[in-house]
Amino acid sequence: MQITIIHGQSHKGSTYHVARLLAGKLGGKVTEFFLPEDFSSFCVGCTGCFEKSETLCPHYKMLRPITEALDQADVIILASPVYVYHATGAMKNLLDHYGYRWMVHRPEEKMFRKQAVCISTAAGAGMRSTNKDMADSMFFWGVARTWRYGVAVMETSWKKVRPGIKRRIDIKTTRLARKIRKNYGHVKPSIKTRIFFNIMRLAQKKGFNGADAEYWKAKGWTGRKRPWRKDM
Repeated sequence: MQITIIHGQSHKGSTYHVARLLAGKLGGKVTEFFLPEDFSSFCVGCTGCFEKSETLCPHYKMLRPITEALDQADVIILASPVYVYHATGAMKNLLDHYGYRWMVHRPEEKMFRKQAVCISTAAGAGMRSTNKDMADSMFFWGVARTWRYGVAVMETSWKKVRPGIKRRIDIKTTRLARKIRKNYGHVKPSIKTRIFFNIMRLAQKKGFNGADAEYWKAKGWTGRKRPWRKDM
């Protein structure tokens, strides 16, 4: 199993430890990136990725190692502590660069056979909205199944987190790892994802964006092919 973890901050706090705990229980090879250490360039809004090609992005080469790791992964883990009830700016910045991969544009077909986990921690609250920040991109990328795990650790340091909370985290990550392993190799997109894909398929037939329409046509998705079907 290939696992790619994107950490929304560069220091190894509670969110880092929860993500690593889950990855360890899943087993397999783990590739990690820390933001903004491994990628810090802000999207400049040039729209080149939407209108023509993602290769025109001024940060394309810098982003490529992360893109390749995401494409090779069986499980993607996005981990962000709660910053003012949302994901970190570094995590948001990274996801901004993949707008061209949303189903409304040119989704990567590998995503329709992957699982993702959005993990967030806080000393208090805000995990739901933080996980939503990350899960929104996972849905619109076409990821087959996205899990969410938010936990209030009630501390700003992992060392200070109470033993009882750590035990609950251990139990929860064990159960989550079991579910992910059960789906491994045969996960399929939800009905919601398939419906949205088909809405986009009808839109792409009209060809409102030349680069997107050509992409969908070349993939055969405006016809009978679907990205989650291995036999087509």
